[in-house]
Amino acid sequence: MTQAHTNKRFEAAIALGGNVGDVERTFKRATLRLDKHPDITLLRRSDWMQTKAVGGPADQADFLNGAIVVETTLAPGALLRVCQEVETHLGRDRSAEEHWGPRTLDLDLLLYATQSVQQEGLKVPHARLVERRFVLEPLAQIAPDWQIPGTGASVAQCLERLPAECSF
Repeated sequence: MTQAHTNKRFEAAIALGGNVGDVERTFKRATLRLDKHPDITLLRRSDWMQTKAVGGPADQADFLNGAIVVETTLAPGALLRVCQEVETHLGRDRSAEEHWGPRTLDLDLLLYATQSVQQEGLKVPHARLVERRFVLEPLAQIAPDWQIPGTGASVAQCLERLPAECSF
């Protein structure tokens, strides 16, 4: 059973990434699957952006990255579990992956309303959110004014703070 907040709805931001298979098709299937969940409504999605892989094997393919904003009644941990179920359903096998290596789909919970969350296996805002251009650029398309807890800044302001040469 999925843990939900009573009837209260929260906005959450989720990053999408992948570099194995037909990633654009995988993203479409992932967003549709999330939107069909009874406790999740897709509100907005960014453009998909091609980026160089960060970390992992030097010869891996470029990634496709994007972001979505959803509305949900799920608690942060429950939302993360749904995201991981979608990853698995669409072919991700975490046990067979190399750290920062190739993957069919990566769904990261970036922001959950204005909350800071520290739980086993979950940190919101996402641990490296403000350091990663490939996450901030798509998020800034759909939620530029969203304040990132603990930074005193919005998504757009954090993106502006990154050096122009920062590709990760």
